This record gives sequence, structure tokens and C-alpha cells, in this order.
Amino acid sequence: MFRALLPALRLPCRLPTPRALHSPAPRRLPLGRRVAVVAAAGAAAGAAWLYLREEKARRRRARRREELRALALGQGDFQLLDQEGRRRCKADFRGQWVLLYFGFTHCPDICPEELEKLSRAVRLLEREPGLPPVQPLFITVDPERDDVAAVGRYVRDFHPRLLGLTGSPEEVRAASSAYRVYASAGPKDEEGDYIVDHTIFIYLLGPDGLFLDYYGRNKTDAQIAHSVRRHMDSYEPVLE
Repeated sequence: MFRALLPALRLPCRLPTPRALHSPAPRRLPLGRRVAVVAAAGAAAGAAWLYLREEKARRRRARRREELRALALGQGDFQLLDQEGRRRCKADFRGQWVLLYFGFTHCPDICPEELEKLSRAVRLLEREPGLPPVQPLFITVDPERDDVAAVGRYVRDFHPRLLGLTGSPEEVRAASSAYRVYASAGPKDEEGDYIVDHTIFIYLLGPDGLFLDYYGRNKTDAQIAHSVRRHMDSYEPVLE
């Protein structure tokens, strides 16, 4: 009897296939639609990245304006003479972009190199139409030897628009102090010659007359010109 029941208990040789295995495959988007979706997603990500970058730059500019207000670098006025003997003050340069260098005419190498670099940067900017002109400016830190005539002879070797300024020792010290420029004359040699140790920076002043940036000896003329263009593009007056 037991053997007679075995055929009824025998399991089927094949298990039923799950219905999910017989479901139709999902339809794929056409290639053009997929490319458009990917492109739209990339554009949205790029726009978000640009927004975040601009927001970061805006905050950096706002923070820098506050730092400049607190530092008040170069806000003091000065009264000096140019190479023609005309009295000049800082207000004369309001509304102009200025690249300013402090040095002295007896400098054997560094000052000529920096003024030549400054002049090349100005020439690079002059080649670009639409940019406002940049006024190159030289202020001596050695008024004892650099009178009006000496400064006039010196600036002729550089940019044709380079303006040289000098004055009394008190006036020169006041101008140097306004830009936190250090200057100290060294000991005299047997011929009475001496070297002046001083701050070696090229300063960028905006149209409001305030310090915007500075460039050390490691900066090239092309890097300076690029930085000036960037400041021109993003310029916002510091003083209301």
C-alpha cells in the first residue's frame, strides 16, 4: 500500500518560474534623451559651483574692504614735489589707478629692476583697449641726495609717464609713514656714498587713493598686470 502512494507524493521535476522573471524589461530612454539629462545635470552642477565660487569671492572682497578700513593704509595725505618742481599731493591722483614704488636714485640694482618691472607692467596694461590708464609713481626715500633735478634725470630711464616725487626729509618721512615704508640710511663710505635699506614693494592704489595690493620681488610684470586687471574688474570703493 505504501508503494502505491509514492507516485502521488512525487514532486514535480520543475519548479514554477517566478512571475517576476517573466516581467517585461524596463524601457530605456533614447540615447538623445539620456545625453540631454546628463547635460542638464552637469549644467546645474556647474551653475551651483560658479555660484559658490562667486559667493566666496564676494565674501573675500568684503572681508578685505573691512581689513583695509581697519588698517587705513595710505589714507594720510602727502605734500611732495615732482620732477618739474610742481607741488603734488595725494588728492591729485584721486580717480586714477596708481602703481607706486619707494626707492632712491643711487640704488645700484634693486630699484632699477623693480622700476623697470613696474614700467613693463604698465605697458602691458596699456596694450589692452578699454582699461583705464595706470599712473606709475616713484617716491624717493633719500631726500638728502634726491632733489628735483636728480629725480628728473632718474625717471627718464623708465616709463615716459613715470612721475618722480621728492621733498624735504620731513615730507618724505610723512609719505613713507603713510604707506608703512621702512627706510634707513647705512654708514657712509670714504667717498660719502651710502645705501638706503628700505621696503621693497610695488603698491597698487585704487581710484579712491587707498592701498589695494602689493607685489614683492618674486612677482613678474605679467603677474602684476594680471592682478591689476583683476582688481579693476572687481573694484568697489572702500571709502563711502
